[in-house]
Amino acid sequence: MAVPKKKTSKSKKNMRRAHDSISAPGISTCPQCQEPKRPHRTCANCGTYKGKEVINSEDI
Repeated sequence: MAVPKKKTSKSKKNMRRAHDSISAPGISTCPQCQEPKRPHRTCANCGTYKGKEVINSEDI
């Protein structure tokens, strides 16, 4: 079984982990109600997607 010959230093360990951070999700605004929403998803406030009403306003 493979075993490391030397201890990995804190610097090398942290350099390797530098790309593992989580990035914030993208936010866009709804063209109908100007509320923030995730891209390519139905607006939770007004229920529209690409200018068409997908979910009735009464259901929300």
